[in-house]
Amino acid sequence: MLNAKLEHLRELIKSYGSCLIAYSGGVDSVFLAYIAFLVLGEKSLAAIADSSSLPRRELQEALEIGQRFGFPVRILKTKEFSNAEYLANPSNRCYFCKSELFIELEPIAKNEGFAVIAYGENASDIGDFRPGAKAAAEFEIRAPLKEVGLTKSEIRDLSARFGLPTADKPQMACLSSRVPHGEAVTPVKLSMIEQGEYVLRDLGFHDVRVRHHELKSGQLARIEVGKEEFAKLCSSETFSTIAEAFRKIGYNHTTLDLEGYRRGSLNALATVTAPLP
Repeated sequence: MLNAKLEHLRELIKSYGSCLIAYSGGVDSVFLAYIAFLVLGEKSLAAIADSSSLPRRELQEALEIGQRFGFPVRILKTKEFSNAEYLANPSNRCYFCKSELFIELEPIAKNEGFAVIAYGENASDIGDFRPGAKAAAEFEIRAPLKEVGLTKSEIRDLSARFGLPTADKPQMACLSSRVPHGEAVTPVKLSMIEQGEYVLRDLGFHDVRVRHHELKSGQLARIEVGKEEFAKLCSSETFSTIAEAFRKIGYNHTTLDLEGYRRGSLNALATVTAPLP
């Protein structure tokens, strides 16, 4: 079944003739860019959107993967931070981000002769609240992974088969997703979030989110890590290291979410937290 889906994907991409890939360096887009390059060669191009919402390490790793596996990657400077609707951070913020990306991709496809623009939505995304998918539909962006029925776990399995380093990479939404809807997105906030997540990753934590909250008493970082990593985080030495590092970043308060890492936790009405000393 999996081999059949892979062959279907190859044939679908081959039918495009040429393809411009919306690339992020995540599990899905790396796999898609790699397969597109195997099938189409120089008639494929991966393009990555660079703005304050993309961590610097993510950008560097995305470029290094392209270089290592031979597929070309182009950096696009996107302008979503000039859009007041994006900065207001409504629940459909991703719609404005993806629209800006596709606005930047369209002239490249037209001027350089790419017949199709594609992005990495997969079959596991069906049914999720995904405003970005609405933008993709409006711009007629193809989602070949979803079209052939490949799920996230299957994409990870195939990525491992091809030796792609993203096979076991944690899911990485943009930094703006760490700010609650309705609270303004700013480059300063995103820089704080990015630095905080670097602290945790450099301490060896795998599934990591730093959720940024604005309080009357200052700025609060709500840390999420996988529940299996709680014991490691809760040592007194690690607590002290994290607390001091987050104070230096500019957080007045740092808390641990006792429900652990989970996608979309900012959509919940309430969370349970325990303060770090």
